[in-house]
Amino acid sequence: MAGETEKIHADYTEGSILGSILKMGLPSMFGFLTQNIYTIVDTWWVSRLPSGEAAVAGLTFFAVILSLLFSFNQLVGPGSVAVISRRYGEKNYDQTEKAIKETILLKLLFGFVFGITGYFFTEDLLRLVGARGESLRLGVQYARIMFVALGIPYATYSIFTALRSVANPRMAMILMVVSNLLNMALDPVFIFGYFGFPALGIRGAAIASIISFALTLTAGLVLFYTGRTNLRLHLRGKAALSLETMWQLVRIGVPAWLGSVSFTGSRLLITPMIAMFGTSVVAAYGVGAQIFGFGIMIIIGIGLGLSSLIGHNLGGGKIERARKTGDQAILLSVGIMIVFGAIMFTTAELVMGLFFRSPETIGHGVTLLRIYSLAFPFFGVFLMIEEIHVGVGLNAPMMVFTVIHSWLLQVVPVFLITTVFHLNQVAVWWAMMLAGCVTAAMVYAYYRRGRWLTVKV
Repeated sequence: MAGETEKIHADYTEGSILGSILKMGLPSMFGFLTQNIYTIVDTWWVSRLPSGEAAVAGLTFFAVILSLLFSFNQLVGPGSVAVISRRYGEKNYDQTEKAIKETILLKLLFGFVFGITGYFFTEDLLRLVGARGESLRLGVQYARIMFVALGIPYATYSIFTALRSVANPRMAMILMVVSNLLNMALDPVFIFGYFGFPALGIRGAAIASIISFALTLTAGLVLFYTGRTNLRLHLRGKAALSLETMWQLVRIGVPAWLGSVSFTGSRLLITPMIAMFGTSVVAAYGVGAQIFGFGIMIIIGIGLGLSSLIGHNLGGGKIERARKTGDQAILLSVGIMIVFGAIMFTTAELVMGLFFRSPETIGHGVTLLRIYSLAFPFFGVFLMIEEIHVGVGLNAPMMVFTVIHSWLLQVVPVFLITTVFHLNQVAVWWAMMLAGCVTAAMVYAYYRRGRWLTVKV
């Protein structure tokens, strides 16, 4: 056995398959649910500002830009999941430690470079996605603070990834929950100026986020370096960091990054098309996307735990168990999303009423949510299979499917709907929903071929 032998390392490649999926996936799911709850709460607080809908629209426009810059996170993230979890499954703990350190270092570097770039082009980027007037002004205020400190959330997400990859999913969950609860508590303090703090408006929401991420990153590093995790980090590990292995992390992640850029690029085109229908529709779209994201985070949360579990199984040579793990995880995702879709369909008006007072805006949001909810089970299939491929380091096929989904099945129909046929936003919602269904069917057909079981990292 390579590396440290002084402690027993957790192993979820034995026993009940569903039990292992739940042990690895549920903590990640709860952690990511609190993150999405925070995003929704953040939007709710911002919607209480005097500039209400314009402020929410500003956040919506910025979210498109942030997703573009966060796509660069994919240059390292998928590779880190595959390498860390595979080395841990092989019980090569020195190389596991090395991969964790290299991941955090790369994330800080990438976050700094892309964050500074975003800072200097903030207004241009927001204009590009359709922001104008008050929503543009407020979006710039929020965005510049987030851009300056982009490396901090980048690195913080790597702490969560590393904890899941060394079979500490509950610890990752606790960190995420505490971080998001802190963020939710700080939001009104900095936005409205409670407890003697100045009222900073939408900028206060950004400051609250950065403080929460910074404290979480610090806590995660302390846990790793003090040996409270399944694998301890050292100031000087036995395996030296190297450019070669850093490049391996990036190389594995390039297809995922390209897929993420493709998806985000499609949002850059679709959002201005939606903006043609007015601020009310954009605001409803922004909140609807966050509610939809709440369901997506359930699956991504389970999937992130699953991707590490798949890596553990393949690292330990348990190919058949890996296959059964993938199959059961997909069935689980379908069941969860059927329930979530039904809840959203029946409570859409109540949910939208929490954010808006305008009957027109609420109506737009209700229509969007009910149409999207029909596709939730299909998105569950797509996302779970994507996480399975992340776990084995096979990201190129999912990149291809993402390009098809984003451009051929979404951008082209939305362009035709808004520019050629001049239909309303309801037709856009239907087109985007159907695109998800068709893509999920194609992805599942590819998954059944089983190529992912033979990938070497």
